[in-house]
Amino acid sequence: MNMTEATVTAFVGDSLTEHGDWQALLPDQHVINFGVEGNTTHDLLDRLDEVVAAAPSVVVVEIGTNDFAWRLPPEEVAQNIEEILGVLREKLPAANIVMQSIPPRQPEYAHIVRSVNEHLESFVPTVSCRYVDLWPALADENGGLKGEFTTDGLHLTDAGYAAWFEALRPALEA
Repeated sequence: MNMTEATVTAFVGDSLTEHGDWQALLPDQHVINFGVEGNTTHDLLDRLDEVVAAAPSVVVVEIGTNDFAWRLPPEEVAQNIEEILGVLREKLPAANIVMQSIPPRQPEYAHIVRSVNEHLESFVPTVSCRYVDLWPALADENGGLKGEFTTDGLHLTDAGYAAWFEALRPALEA
């Protein structure tokens, strides 16, 4: 898909998505930021209609980190993301849907987040979506968010967003 001025790109997720200046990173596109602070996979499922109504040609999804703060089982997180992707694929059949791995956060979450990401990596192609693994760009050797990319172990600095976007860019240009 060529990126043109007619391309509507929806970024969908939680505060990590909400705080990204995606329009500045994609100046030739019309970017709609559907990131909402505190959102869980359940919250996103409840508001997918607004994403679909925008009729984006590209949908970039990042969700799940807040589910772990609520101690939801990894199976439930994975199942909710499967449902999110299924709804998006059904209602936006021609869209380029990009599912990003749940980003690293504090190291104590690494094992559980990785287990969901491993599941997503194998599931995403079954609904004709692309998968982008953010861990090589963002994770440190302990499975936490690299210190230079965060001030609190969860949210990103400008350098963190730049590294994230570099990992994401190939999937948007495909």
